[in-house]
Amino acid sequence: MIDLNSFQAPMRVAVIGASGGIGRAFADLLSQSSDHVGHVYRLSRQPLDGHVHIDLNDEASIKSAAEKIGHDGALDLVINATGLLHEEAQNITPEKTWRHLDPEVMAAVYHANCIAPVMAAKHFLPLLRRDGKSVFAALSARVGSIADNRVGGWHSYRAAKAGLNMVIRNLALEMALKAPDAIIMGLHPGTVATNLSAPFRGMVKHDIFSPEESATHLINVINDAGQGYSGHQWAWDGAKIPG
Repeated sequence: MIDLNSFQAPMRVAVIGASGGIGRAFADLLSQSSDHVGHVYRLSRQPLDGHVHIDLNDEASIKSAAEKIGHDGALDLVINATGLLHEEAQNITPEKTWRHLDPEVMAAVYHANCIAPVMAAKHFLPLLRRDGKSVFAALSARVGSIADNRVGGWHSYRAAKAGLNMVIRNLALEMALKAPDAIIMGLHPGTVATNLSAPFRGMVKHDIFSPEESATHLINVINDAGQGYSGHQWAWDGAKIPG
């Protein structure tokens, strides 16, 4: 069960990465909340029916998608549900030691996990409503916390998420001057049974969520969010993650 009563109804929502595991769950759950949500825009690179095309590797595509949606009016909620941890075709996998560091892999991981969602923010933040609560939320990760890093490794992914967390903080401070009711936040979804976590789930000793469970948790965190949440990272259980 999700709760959206802290937002004005009917909500207009954009989910970036709506063809992925968590992104699809976000879009489905929000679409089912017809009592509070008026329209859900599903954005993805995949040519799927009912989806708005967006390629986060191409700023012109991001701008075009934002302009298309913006013609219909302001948004109450934007969720960026994209990210990259491993990719067999590009030989990308989390590094266990500095000896595995590769500049091309680092660049690809940093682009996917920091630059791409930040470029989405650049073009979608101006669409957030100015007359009430609005939220831009991006999937981050607990491993992006510098203070919480006790085991090392996964250099590129950690660094990229830490970079995203820093820009979220910057965006929140800037947005507070333009739209005091807007909230810019990072979200840690927990370990979710998606392709992103598939090679590493065997090492996990805590709970593993389905995409629907994780998205439900995070939507409720978003609903609970007030101004004190802006510029910070929040876990699926509502706990604040240190920077």
